[in-house]
Parts: sequence; structure tokens; C-alpha cells
Amino acid sequence: MTTASSSGADAMPTGSGVGHYENFPVASWLCPPALRPAVAAIYHFARTADDIADEGDALAEQRLADLADYRHELTLCLERTDIATPRWQAIFGPLSLAVQRHALPGPLLHDLLSAFEQDVRHTANRHRYADTPELLAYCRLSANPVGRLLLHLYGVRDETALQQSDQICSALQLINFWQDISVDLPRKRCYLPADTLQRHGVGVADFESDDTNQSTAMATVVAELCAEARALMLQGAPLVHRVPGRAGWELRLVVQGGLRILDRIAEQHHRSWQTRVKLGKGDAPRLAWRALGM
Repeated sequence: MTTASSSGADAMPTGSGVGHYENFPVASWLCPPALRPAVAAIYHFARTADDIADEGDALAEQRLADLADYRHELTLCLERTDIATPRWQAIFGPLSLAVQRHALPGPLLHDLLSAFEQDVRHTANRHRYADTPELLAYCRLSANPVGRLLLHLYGVRDETALQQSDQICSALQLINFWQDISVDLPRKRCYLPADTLQRHGVGVADFESDDTNQSTAMATVVAELCAEARALMLQGAPLVHRVPGRAGWELRLVVQGGLRILDRIAEQHHRSWQTRVKLGKGDAPRLAWRALGM
């Protein structure tokens, strides 16, 4: 299912999120009415945690302390205990109802918080991901739980569907990364895997300075990473036939939106460290046609 990603690929035309959660289907018209409160509650839980980790000018220590408090509130929520403080009552009140009505798996919600904590630590320490497997391990915490939570709501829980959901969510997360290079690097976030950079003889500094002497190699790096994300998305795409009703059509749009972002990056010769591509209303007919083609 669709991802609570760290950068928002603009791939989801029906969602109402901003920033890091533009792909999240927040109570869209395609979502069954009975599930909209739960979907919205999960969204606001993740959105608020993301803001704690990423917005404003707080130091890393304060962000981690706030996330620890937030995790404590989540634990109380999952234990169906009264919320200890009113600070996040607007978040954990609706989430508590969703937990009670739908038996939401608590470990998946905790995984999301672990991803945000990892983001804070990695940004503070200027961490560089060693390779794609390390990036995918991060996606397991930051993106895949959202898909699994949504599948849980739709009653789709077999292992094949869960694996395909993980593939779609991880692909969307990777697409976010390669779409947002020009945004993330100035914010001291880097997801470019070190082994890929080394293989092509470039470094993060080349992307930060837009080194024209290395532009061909840099574009090759982005093209390779985008190809990996596309392959992962296509592996998970058969899930659209497993998700029932209107939600299946929403998932088709998510998949095609992610693939369209990759098309747009290719159209600018994979120079996404210079300009961030995004989708607009003009892409809607193409996405609808491709969704029908699935």
C-alpha cells in the first residue's frame, strides 16, 4: 500500500497530506467510509511524529526526547490506558479508537517511530548509507509499516500480499529519495548509497557543489538508483489485484504515480540534484489511463 514516506513523491493525487506524507491516502473519496477515521488517525500519528523529527530548529537531543515521550504515549494508547498528558490528546484519542476497533498491530506503529529516531540521529551525525540493503532496512521501518497497517484494515494479510506491499512501499520511499536530492542535501540528509557512488567515482560533495565535470557520472548514479526503484515497484504491482474495491483503484494510482515520477526524472536526464520534479493536474489523465491498463 502507499507509504508514509520521508519526502513525499507527489505520486498520490487523492491524498491531502503535505511534506513527508503527500502519498498517504487520507480519507480520500476512494477509501471506504468505515475505514476513513482509522486511516486518518494513522496518518496524523505519523505526520506529527515526522514533524517532531524534522520541523523547526530544535536540537537533535530535544527531538529525541520528544519522540521518546511520544513513544510513551503510544505505549499507553496500545495498552488502552488513559493518555497521561493532554499534549497529543488530539492524536492519540482517535488512534486509540482505531486500535480498539481494528486491533491495529502495535509493533508497526512503533517501527515508524524508530525510523524517525533514526532520521534524527543520522542527520545529526551526517550518516551515509553504505549500500542499498541498508537503505531498504530503513524502509522496513519508515515505509513498509504503513502498507501493512492499511492491508490490515482491508483484511488482506497473507504473506505474498505483505511482501508485495513492502516492495511498493520501499519503492515509493526510494523514489522519494531520488526525487528529493536537491531538497535533502541542503538539509544535511543524504540517502545516496556509498557503494554506488564509489562504483561511479563520485562523492556526495559532487552533488552538493553540482560539479559539472562529474555531471555524467552523477546522472548515471541517479539513473541506476531509479532503475532499482522501478524494478522494485513492478515486483509489488500485482498487489493492486488483491486489494478490494475502490482501495484497489487508489493503489493503482499510487503505483502509477511513483512510476510517473521516475519518468519525469528520466525526462530531465536524471539530474534531480538540480531540480525537484513533481506531478501536476496535467498528469492525471495519464495516470488514470495507466491505472486502467493495469
